[in-house]
Amino acid sequence: MTELHEKSLEVIHIDEPLLGFGRGQICDHPKDGLFLYGPNSALPRARTITVGVVGTSDGIRYFRRTIERMKGRIDVPPPGKLEKEVRLHLSNFPGLEEAFGLCLDLGGLAEREISLKALDEATRSLNHHEAVSKAVDLYVSAIEDYDRNEERTIDVWALILPELIFERCKVGSRRSGLPLVKGDFGRKQKAKADLPLLEQIIDQAGEDIFDDVPDFHRQVKARLLKLNHTSQLLRETTLAPEEFTNEAGYPSRTLQEPATVAWNIATGLYYKTQPEPPWKLANVRPGVCYLGFVYKLLPNHRDNHACCAAQMFLNEGDGIVFRGANGPWRTADREFHLQPAEAKKLITTVLNTFHDKHKAYPGELFIHGRSKFNDEEWAAFAEAVPEGTNLVGVRIRTTDGDTKLFRRGDYPVLRGTAILLDDANAYLWTNGFLPRLDTYIGPETPNPLFVTIMKSTGSPPDLRMVLTDIMGLTKINYNACNFSDSLPVTVRFADKVGDVLTMGTAQGAERQPFKFYV
Repeated sequence: MTELHEKSLEVIHIDEPLLGFGRGQICDHPKDGLFLYGPNSALPRARTITVGVVGTSDGIRYFRRTIERMKGRIDVPPPGKLEKEVRLHLSNFPGLEEAFGLCLDLGGLAEREISLKALDEATRSLNHHEAVSKAVDLYVSAIEDYDRNEERTIDVWALILPELIFERCKVGSRRSGLPLVKGDFGRKQKAKADLPLLEQIIDQAGEDIFDDVPDFHRQVKARLLKLNHTSQLLRETTLAPEEFTNEAGYPSRTLQEPATVAWNIATGLYYKTQPEPPWKLANVRPGVCYLGFVYKLLPNHRDNHACCAAQMFLNEGDGIVFRGANGPWRTADREFHLQPAEAKKLITTVLNTFHDKHKAYPGELFIHGRSKFNDEEWAAFAEAVPEGTNLVGVRIRTTDGDTKLFRRGDYPVLRGTAILLDDANAYLWTNGFLPRLDTYIGPETPNPLFVTIMKSTGSPPDLRMVLTDIMGLTKINYNACNFSDSLPVTVRFADKVGDVLTMGTAQGAERQPFKFYV
């Protein structure tokens, strides 16, 4: 009988990463840290921010009412019949000034009202691209009008959206049963007319709308890149759920409770108006830079070209987005690779930006991606990296239930659990039971990430350190105020950044802080 040799896999647990807040204090929970110590760059006095708001008359009223409430304390509602008495994952909102040190004077709110009738008429255009473009025009034109006629600088624009935007202005919106109106284009047209022999005769400028995907969120973010404005998109139903009820009197949408909504809105307002994020990673190694790569096919491109972009996140947590060149980067199904010249150019731009900020090149540069790097691409990356910088390629992939790990008890494995397969491969559970919150926030047994150290120009880093870094990067999503996310920020927002940069209206946006894209 042949004996089968057993192989024991090492299972480790990575401690919850700590975050830095005001006055040098640290904490593992953003809400607790903000409540106790204030934001990372806390000042003795509150900072006044200037906010512009664009929406219908009702939308503007809902926004005003929400901000007025956020000036004071918002308590978590009592537990329901099936909920725990103590719910550590929920936190009372102490107030905008108390937690974030921000002051918003409603008397100085810059308001631009849009007629609901105008939005309704715009989104009834027969051609879906045209309908979305007209709706975006109404919001962006209001901001452009302000910029032309007013001197006061706006720190962030709040765009308040009625539900018809979400029903009619997303990819795949059916608009079934809605009487549509003939516009400039036919219903079925989804791309520019292919008229190469008549390009010099016929003006096709109006067909530029087909260079954009018909999605309101992507288009408005792309348009505002050119105007150098950050923005926060809020649904009317989020701000005033009590105004939108079904026949039984319940809110028409399932929402988080008001305190959590306030935390999320306040976090976005702070991040998009201040030079530094509200919290940073604590105890990070100096001279570390993380880079997330994203490729997206350009809409309706005749040669199927793709856009490449890189998201740089410094060890402090803030990020910058770099746009690479458009080109034939897709080499196979779901496989994208840059040609050597473009690969070298993109990495060089990232390194120079890091040097401008820190007066030195990074000691470690980690590239996070979902796919492998081919030899030519990696050689170009390595050629761009100066001596003294260790370039490390890390592949991070989600799994779909092929690997599960169970523990005794009512809850799944702890967040931070990892199985080390060898020196370069590991499963990492970034979702799981949180002892700190005494709960698991998820609908089913969590799936791990599969992490692989692909290549490095110097000595390969310790796998435990790479996993610890990834855990830290799950805690710097400044678009909300969550304890953690399931994906590191280098991967989580890759698609969102790509969705914006592939818009025709985003052409020319070479480098912008990450806050402009979310």
